[in-house]
Amino acid sequence: MTDRLSLYNGALTVHLGQPPLSALTDDESVRYALDNVWDRGALKTCLQKGQWNFAARSQRLEYDPSVTPDFGYQYAFAKPTDIVRLMGLCSDEYFEAPLRMYQEESGYWFTDLQQIYVRYVSNDASYGLDYSLWPENFTRFVEAFLADQIANLSTFSDKKTDTAAA
Repeated sequence: MTDRLSLYNGALTVHLGQPPLSALTDDESVRYALDNVWDRGALKTCLQKGQWNFAARSQRLEYDPSVTPDFGYQYAFAKPTDIVRLMGLCSDEYFEAPLRMYQEESGYWFTDLQQIYVRYVSNDASYGLDYSLWPENFTRFVEAFLADQIANLSTFSDKKTDTAAA
C-alpha cells in the first residue's frame, strides 16, 4: 500500500541508494528535506504534470449568478477548488463538443453558455490524493520527483544526484 513513508523510502532507496526511514518521525536530515518538499506541494505538482485518469473528475457546472461580467461573455463559472489541471471544457455531457469560445480569468471561466461540462485532474481526497487509486507508474513518478528535489543534499554523491530523476 502506498503511503507517505513508502513514497519517501522509494525516493531514498530506489532513486538515491540510501537506507530507508523507519518512521516519519526519524530525526534524519533527509526526512526533513523530504518533509519540506512534501509541504511545498509535491503531490499537487506531480498531479499537474499529466492527465492522470485515476485522478480525473467530471462535473456539470452552472453559471454563478453573483458574477456579472461588464462586457464580453455573459456568464461566469467558478473553477472547482480541487482542480490542478484542465483535461476538457465542453458544451455537452459526453465531452464531444470542446468549448472554444471562453475566457479564463481570476478563478473563473467566462462563456455565453449557462451550463458547461468540465473534466479535470483533481487533488481531492477521493480522487488524486486517494493513494488506493494510484497506478504503479504514478507512485514511481512521485518517488522520482521527491528524489530529484532532495538529490542536491551534500550527503549524496554526484553520481546519485545525476541519476535521481532517471
